[in-house]
Amino acid sequence: MATKALFLIFVAAAMVGMAHGASYTVGAPGGLWDLKTNYTRWASAITFYARDGLRFQYSVVEDNVIEVSKADYDTCNISSPIATYKTGNDVIPLVAAGSRYFICGIPGHCLAGMKVHVNIRSNNIKSKVVRCQGKGSRQRCRSQPSLRSVATSVCPSALAWLSLAAIVVGIVLFF
Repeated sequence: MATKALFLIFVAAAMVGMAHGASYTVGAPGGLWDLKTNYTRWASAITFYARDGLRFQYSVVEDNVIEVSKADYDTCNISSPIATYKTGNDVIPLVAAGSRYFICGIPGHCLAGMKVHVNIRSNNIKSKVVRCQGKGSRQRCRSQPSLRSVATSVCPSALAWLSLAAIVVGIVLFF
């Protein structure tokens, strides 16, 4: 019974984790963290939001990942890193809106294009006005969340919780 309980806890934790954002493997699906991938093109095809994550996969013998400032990104300078990653399977959470810059610290790799800049958007739901009635101080307007922000912020979370509930019900019925 203890094994079944641990399994349930593991599944629940995985589902709750999914509610917090998407995970992107840098360079996927065509490449990984290597000298062959065009990271500017790859990053421009994705809209990153706070709570998403980046996964860098690479050979630890050949590469690494260094987070740097914009100035160091532009010049491929590794002397003042913000963070250094060397596991070959690094997961980096994108916790806030803004820009993040990553380069490979192996000499020549960054200059050869092994660097990626990601712009992270806030995942706040924004409302748009649907209809207003009345005039002056008696005017009343209704608003509705924009479709884009609902699709990126609310639905994944609701879907994860619904999936979690379905799994829990399934496990309870199984036992």
